[in-house]
Amino acid sequence: MKLHATRKTGAVLCALALSSVGLAACSNDSADTSNNADNNAEKDGAATSESGAGERGPITFAMGRNDTDKLTPIIEAWNKDHPDEQVTLKELAGEADDQRDTLVQSLQAGNSDYDVMALDVVWTADFAANQWLQPLEGDFAVDTSKLLQSTVDSATYNGTLYALPQNTNGQLLFRNVDKVPSKPDTFADIKSACEAVEGDCLTTQLKQYEGLTVNTLGFINGWGGSVIDDKGEPTVESAEAKAGLQALVDAYEDGTIAKGSTAATEEETNMAFTEGNTAFAINWPYMYSNAVEKGLNFEVQPLVGEKGVGVSTLGGYNNGININSKHKATAKDFIEFIINEENQLSFAKASFPPVLSSIYDDAELIKEQPYLPALKESLENAQPRPVSPFYPAISKAVQDNTYAALTSGKSVDDATKDMAAAIKQAQ
Repeated sequence: MKLHATRKTGAVLCALALSSVGLAACSNDSADTSNNADNNAEKDGAATSESGAGERGPITFAMGRNDTDKLTPIIEAWNKDHPDEQVTLKELAGEADDQRDTLVQSLQAGNSDYDVMALDVVWTADFAANQWLQPLEGDFAVDTSKLLQSTVDSATYNGTLYALPQNTNGQLLFRNVDKVPSKPDTFADIKSACEAVEGDCLTTQLKQYEGLTVNTLGFINGWGGSVIDDKGEPTVESAEAKAGLQALVDAYEDGTIAKGSTAATEEETNMAFTEGNTAFAINWPYMYSNAVEKGLNFEVQPLVGEKGVGVSTLGGYNNGININSKHKATAKDFIEFIINEENQLSFAKASFPPVLSSIYDDAELIKEQPYLPALKESLENAQPRPVSPFYPAISKAVQDNTYAALTSGKSVDDATKDMAAAIKQAQ
């Protein structure tokens, strides 16, 4: 699924984008490569990680072509000031599955043809577990103190930072003011408001694809639950996780969530809201400009959960350095260059959500993009999807069982039990 808005048709995209979610698109169908990770010799990994540590020279930067227009000016600026350390852009396919396949084939072969790789946030743990990424510690340590913490968490595996966040994405709650004048503070407020709405009330993405995982996680996390713990063990059978999933199922059954949501992706959600056919919608920020263009009277805010501000799932890209890169010193400087204030501001102006926290407080920028304060709050409360080298299997377990609970009468107890068993089996 695309979590960056730039991958969607719409003025902005997976945040503002569905650039990724949009977030970069995330697939559950990609082959799991993590089983090889634990077989890599530790001493070989350590030796390789030092290779090219102090070397400088030309590098390549690989990224899906849907979003490279945001990086082209940054690469040009870098190249102007670094004639001996030129960056060459290697555009990958537009679809996330194809991007990942290309990178995996190269990395499995031990190649160094891609020095820096823009990774969908859910790939980071898998690539790290396979020892394909240079750990950002020691000589490669980077300052992440000014970045949104949720983005740093998405680039961290087993307590070590393996990539530097580049851009991000968070979901927003859109409200048609003509249909629902008052801002909801909790999900219970949405349910109450929906009782007075004629027609569809809340539309979101519950089709059986990555969007269903994202929105299921929003409910599970928003009720205080989680899918796995820090050790990768399934936690979906906790009382909090069950309560979140039950809230999702109940809202679908009682009509709070539109029945069409089980066939909706981001684009169907976009159409339903911008055409005035639903009172609320959960979607990525790219939809904001579309709604403005339609002349809709609407407001946006962070998602709402059981007791207040909800939990958005995080989208975006993390930049990782190939463990086999011959010019790692240049690669490190380049990924740091991408997150300087000037370049992050250029992302924001292009509706490509930055990871530098201060950008969201820019008064002039907020005048141009009024949703930024809501997006910042969403990102500050966001959580990465489960950080695991087994993420594709985890996502499939969540999708299969949630969809059955929504459409086939499967109980939440059975759904979470089977979800946990599938996650355990995948490890």
